[in-house]
Parts: sequence; structure tokens; C-alpha cells
Amino acid sequence: MKFLIIEDDVEAAKYLRHALDEAGHVADLAHNGIDGFALADHGGYDALVVDRMMPKRDGLSVVAELRENGDNTPVLILSALGEVDDRVTGLRAGGDDYLTKPYAFSELLARLEALVRRGSTSDNQSQYQVGDLVLDRLSRDVKRADQSILLQPREFRLLEYLMRNAGQVVTRTMLLEHVWDYHFDPQTNVIDVHISRLRGKIEKGFDKPLLHTIRGAGYVMRA
Repeated sequence: MKFLIIEDDVEAAKYLRHALDEAGHVADLAHNGIDGFALADHGGYDALVVDRMMPKRDGLSVVAELRENGDNTPVLILSALGEVDDRVTGLRAGGDDYLTKPYAFSELLARLEALVRRGSTSDNQSQYQVGDLVLDRLSRDVKRADQSILLQPREFRLLEYLMRNAGQVVTRTMLLEHVWDYHFDPQTNVIDVHISRLRGKIEKGFDKPLLHTIRGAGYVMRA
């Protein structure tokens, strides 16, 4: 799995990355909230480890803005503040779990694995929202700024998958497997055609783009 560690204690962050590497995972580092948000906003992580108190920008504001942008990447908050009110504040800001320092690496790893497992196996949301775009999985309705958008079945499935993974880079291989049920490259431009059509329907006439192309990587939905 790939994690992002946002921690201002350089030595602690390096230790954690080394430990995750030994456990067979990969981790990127950021040592302040501004850099951390930039990396997290780019997407592509299975989970984030975010220190609460950091220079330039605190961890809770980073998490809160990611959630406002529709990024549902699991977040484990680290903090020396361990009172009940502190934990509640962290969870209400958008954190999925809260671990008090000092901690045992084995517990941190178990919590990260549980967060990722929970996110991949339990998707009971009936609605997804990114910015002012809302998709209702039960009624199959799609609206942006309260304006109804008519999608073909494959377009709906494509948008649903992109919104379910909002804030994370979705590769062409992932789209072929999860939207078209292909486990091989059909050597066609089927993805490009559907992405273009989808963009035309969810972005034409609106000010802000929501579906972004990440050159050489794939696509990401974010406000």
C-alpha cells in the first residue's frame, strides 16, 4: 500500500517511513501542512497519516479541506493531545481514526490496515458528492448545481467509480477493470471517448472543472 506521512518531526517521519518500508509498503513524506495538503490533494494514496500540530498549517485544517473537496482517503491523525475532547475534535474534522503519541508502530500499522480494509470492503453510501455535483446511486440521478444531468448507463458507471474514488488518481487500467470489466488492454480509445462525453455533460456551462487529467497517470475527481 502507499501512504502519505504528514509529520513535522523529521526523524519521527523518517523512522515511520522506514518501518512501513520494512512492512512492505511505500510512503511519501511532508514536513508541514502546506506541502502535505499539496501532496494529498494530488491523490493516489491508500491512507494518510497526519500529525495534528504542524508549522505553516495544522493537520486538522488539512483534513477538513480535503473532505470539503470530496477526498475520502482514510486519515489517521497523530497527536500528543489525548483527551477525549481532543480526539472528538480530530474525528469531527474528518479523521477516520486518532492515535495518541507515543505509539507502538505495530498498533499504527494495524490501524492503517484496518482503515484501508474498511474503505475497500464497505461502501454503503447512497450518494456521492464532489463540489456541487451529486450522484444518487439509488435513484440513478445526477445533478450539478441542482440541474439534472442525463447519463447513459456506461457514463453513469464511469462517473460513479470516479466519484467513489474522489481525490485519488484513477488509472486507465483501473477504469478498464472496474467500469468495463476488461482485464486486458483492448487497444482502443474507449476511455478517451467516454471521458470526453462525460466532461461535456458535467462541466459544460459550469464555472469550475471537476474531472481532471493527470498527465501520465490517469484521472481524478476533485472540486
